[in-house]
Amino acid sequence: MPPSPDPRVLDVVKKHWGFDELRPLQAEAIEAALAERDSLLVLPTGGGKSLTYQVPALVRQRLSVVVSPLISLMKDQVDGLRQSGVPAAAVHSGQSGPERRDVAEDVERGLLHLLFVSPERLVQPRFLEWLERVGVGSFTIDEAHCISQWGHDFRPEYRMLAVLRDRFDVPFHACTATATPRVRDDIISQLHLRDPEVLVGSFDRPNLVYRVQPRDGAAAQVREILKRHENEASIVYCITRKETEELAAALVSSGVKAAAYHAGLSSEERHEVHDAFSAETIDVVVATVAFGMGIDRSNVRCIIHAAMPKSIEAYQQETGRAGRDGLEAECILLHSGQDGLKWDRLIRMSAQDAEDPEDVTNAQVELLRHMQRFCVNLTCRHAALVRYFGQSLEKDNCGACDVCLGEVEGIDDSLVIAQKILSCVYRVGQRFGIGLVVDVVRGSDSENVRRNGFDELSTFGLLSEHPKPHVISWVYQLVDAGVLERTSGDRPTLHLNERSFEVMRGERDVQLAAPKRRRTRRSKADVASWEGVDQDVFEMLRTMRRELAQDRGVPAFVIFNDATLRELARYKPRSREELSGIRGIGAHKLDQFGDVILETLESAL
Repeated sequence: MPPSPDPRVLDVVKKHWGFDELRPLQAEAIEAALAERDSLLVLPTGGGKSLTYQVPALVRQRLSVVVSPLISLMKDQVDGLRQSGVPAAAVHSGQSGPERRDVAEDVERGLLHLLFVSPERLVQPRFLEWLERVGVGSFTIDEAHCISQWGHDFRPEYRMLAVLRDRFDVPFHACTATATPRVRDDIISQLHLRDPEVLVGSFDRPNLVYRVQPRDGAAAQVREILKRHENEASIVYCITRKETEELAAALVSSGVKAAAYHAGLSSEERHEVHDAFSAETIDVVVATVAFGMGIDRSNVRCIIHAAMPKSIEAYQQETGRAGRDGLEAECILLHSGQDGLKWDRLIRMSAQDAEDPEDVTNAQVELLRHMQRFCVNLTCRHAALVRYFGQSLEKDNCGACDVCLGEVEGIDDSLVIAQKILSCVYRVGQRFGIGLVVDVVRGSDSENVRRNGFDELSTFGLLSEHPKPHVISWVYQLVDAGVLERTSGDRPTLHLNERSFEVMRGERDVQLAAPKRRRTRRSKADVASWEGVDQDVFEMLRTMRRELAQDRGVPAFVIFNDATLRELARYKPRSREELSGIRGIGAHKLDQFGDVILETLESAL
C-alpha cells in the first residue's frame, strides 16, 4: 500500500497543478524526499517524475537544485512551473550576465525554490562555492541514466557530479525514464547514493500503440502515417543528419509543416525549430537523436522512427515523448537490416574517444542486438519492452500494438523459407552478399549467377514464386534475428553461425513476417479518450490555448495539456466552481485563465 500523502503535499498539488491525487510511486518518492532520504526513481516518460522533486521543494520551502542536460528542456520546465505559480528559474549559457545576476539575487533572497542547472555549470568551483554559501536543501539529477556507460546515452560530464556528495550533506534524488538493473546499480554507485529508496515503476505505456514495419520507401511510408495525424504534433527520427534534411524536404514539398533538426545546425537554427514546434507553428520535426531530452511537449501524438534506433532504452525514451498527457499516441518503427550495420559502424567510431573503447563498444553493440531482435520478433510489443526491463505484462493481449491488434502475422512456412535461404548461403560458399544470394534462391537468370555456375545449385530457384522485395526483407530479418551474420565494410558478405545450423537442422524456430502494409486499427484507449468529447469545441480551445501562449511567450502545452482541453470539451463547465473540478486547472491557472475559458465555452454553445 502506498503511504498516505502528507496533507501539505495534496494542498500543493491541487493549488499548482489541479490534481486531487498522485500517480503510482509519486507519493513514495515525495515521502522519501520529505524524510531527507536519497532516492532513485525510474518512471517512464509521462509517469510524473517531475512532481516528485518539485512538490517537496515547495512543501519544505527550501532550494532544490535540479541537474538538467539541455537549455531547451530547462526553459520549458521553468515556463511550465511559472505558469502554475511555482517560483523557479534556470541558469545557463543562453542568458545574459544581468539575467544570471537576477536569478542569483532571487536565490539569495529566498524567492526561488527550484533552480535548474547543467552538470557542467554545477561542478564549476565558483558555482559550488556560491551554492555552499546560499544553502541547498537537496539535489535532483534528472536523466540520471546519462551517468552510466552501460546506458544508451552515456555523457561523461555526468560523472563529475560525484563531487557533490563530498561537499553537500543533503538528500540526493536521481530520476530517469529508462534504466535496466545494471544501469540502476551504476547510477547508485556513481552518485554515491546513501541507502537510497529505489522506486521502479511499470515500464508499460498502455496509451501508446506500437507498430513495427519493414521499411520500403521511407518518405512514402512516413507521409502515409502522418495523414492519420494531420495538424497534430509528430516527431520523425532518422539516424543521420543528411537523412533528416532529405526527409524534411520531401514532407514540406508535399504540404506538411515540417522542419529538420540535428546537431549540425547552428544554435540559432535549432532554437528556431524547437520554438516553432513548441508554439505549434510547425507540426512535424524530422530529427536525429539530438532532438531528444529537450522535448517537454505533452501532446505529441505520433513518433515515427524512419530507421531502427540503437537500443531498446533509446526506443523507450524516444517513443516516450508521445502521449505524455496520458492520451493515446502512435509509435511506428520502420526498419531494415541495413540499420544495424549503420549503427554498428557509428558505435565503433564514437567509442574511439572513450577511456576503454573495447568495453564501451561491446556494451553498446549488445544493446543494439537487443533492438534488432525486438524488430523481428512477432510477439506483443508492450510485453517485449517491459520484459527487457525485467518486468512482465499481466495480460495476454495488450490491445495496443500491431501484433495484438491482428495487423501483422508470421508466415506459416517461416522455418522452411529460412532453411532455404541459409542453405543457399552455404551453397555459394559464404562468400557473397545479399544481392547474389537473393538472385540465386529466386532463380534469377543473371550473368553473375551463370558465371559462377550457381544456376546448377540445388538451392537455385527455391523461392522463385516470391517477390524479390519480400525475399530481401526475409534475409535482413534473419540477420536481425541473429541467425545469419553479415560482415561490415564496403562489400559485406553473408556467413552462417551456430544458430544458422540449428535452424537448418530444425532445432531452432524462426519467425518471418511478410512485408505487407495492413490496415491499422484503433486501440481501445484511442476510442475511449474521445468518448463524449465535442471535437469542434476541442479545436476552439486549442486556438484559445495557442493565443494565450503567444501572448505570454511560452509554449502552448504549458498553458494546458490536451487531456485538460478534452475534459473541458467533454463536460463544458459553466462556472469557475465547475472549472476547478477539471483535472489540470489549479488555483493559479483558474485565476489566470478562468474567464477566457468560460467565454470560449459560452461562445461554442
